[in-house]
Amino acid sequence: MKRFRSREKRSRKIGFLNSSSLAHPFHHFQKFISLGLSISSPRAFCCGDYTLSRLIDEVFTYSRDALHVLSGRVHRTPLDFSRTFSRLSGNSVYMKLENMQKTGSFKIRGAFYKIWRHLDDAKRRGVVAASSGNHAQGVAYAASLLGVEATIVMPETTPVFKVNATRGYGARVVLHGSVYDEAYRKALDIVEESKALFVHPFDDLEVIAGQGTIGFEIAEQIQSVDTVIVPVGGGGLISGIGAVLKRLRPGVRIVGVEPRNAPKYSVSRQRGRIVEVEPIPSLADAVVTKCVGEKTFEIMNEVVDDVVTVDEDSIARAIYLLMERSKIVVEGAGALPLAALLEGYMHNSGKNVVLVVSGGNIDLTTLYRVVLRGLASDGRVSILRIVLRDSPGELLKALNIFYRYRCNIIDIRHDRYSLYTPVGYATVEIVFEAPEQRVVEELRKELEKSSIKVL
Repeated sequence: MKRFRSREKRSRKIGFLNSSSLAHPFHHFQKFISLGLSISSPRAFCCGDYTLSRLIDEVFTYSRDALHVLSGRVHRTPLDFSRTFSRLSGNSVYMKLENMQKTGSFKIRGAFYKIWRHLDDAKRRGVVAASSGNHAQGVAYAASLLGVEATIVMPETTPVFKVNATRGYGARVVLHGSVYDEAYRKALDIVEESKALFVHPFDDLEVIAGQGTIGFEIAEQIQSVDTVIVPVGGGGLISGIGAVLKRLRPGVRIVGVEPRNAPKYSVSRQRGRIVEVEPIPSLADAVVTKCVGEKTFEIMNEVVDDVVTVDEDSIARAIYLLMERSKIVVEGAGALPLAALLEGYMHNSGKNVVLVVSGGNIDLTTLYRVVLRGLASDGRVSILRIVLRDSPGELLKALNIFYRYRCNIIDIRHDRYSLYTPVGYATVEIVFEAPEQRVVEELRKELEKSSIKVL
């Protein structure tokens, strides 16, 4: 796991909003007051030794309004304490379960608020978005709730289940190009022609503010939080959460996590400017982009204290453990915060840590492969290749040994034609479930004792 520590924060003098401008009511406001988190107090405007920028101030104000707008329209997702992951990491670990949000991810928050803010124009001209996943479904669903026509441009390579889900929410889907960038350009062409409202997936203050409502919920749901770990794609989610929490809880640490296959913010942060990377396919496909946004980069540089990258094995392991131990189905991006803990980040720190589980829209074939890999790493699914005489009863003799060790056969593959197999013999590959990891080695010894060669 690579870590990229925060640079020295920039101080800026800004004209803060006065208390009357912060008087707009929002959901659960009294809860924040009872916790001593008055957002009009001077300390709520600072994070450590630096002053928040006007851009963040604007996001916070929008986000407070979004909390009121979204109330009753989207789920207030649970914050779940995990004894398993707390024990594993040496912290008190809580999970903010946005995989249980409408459409299966946090994206509905920003999409709904953006369209609602421009509802009259949206109803006259419609809305347009480009996406191959969660943003598409968020925009489509939000538009359907608000009575707005939506056009979603998706790459031709988008999995059919995502296209069907987007259409199922009532949107018109246009398939164009082989990658997101081509779909994005097509969407802009449609906007230019139709004058429709474009809903950007992340680099838009109103979209960022919608995602920031998660920060308000976290502040209410847990009295004391030390660190919040958030997946980073284009940066909209962590920008919104960070802008809100740094105002409500100045001492909280905001940590971003990316797949090592697409470290766009990590590299940009190191170099002090936005850098395009050439991403490699990742299990966390929802956060695989070439670069972060201009607005999100500026906000992240103010509110993000640290950023780490994790490898594919850790992402797969996190998906597997969330399903095995917590009975939670998540996509690769949603598993990134746990993957960071699995790689040892903050190990034995004894802190209250919130993991933002951003979404649960995982392809079932991907989930199947992840589960098999997890079972294999635990020794619960194994493969043995053996050489048998090609005559009746030889396979039965081997399978009886598997039976004695309470192994369940999943698959058997016979190969009589390999040039490496002696004439009169067959190579047999057996995929099986073992009750315990130690059984596999005992089984191997028993087969060899029975004159069955194990490759």
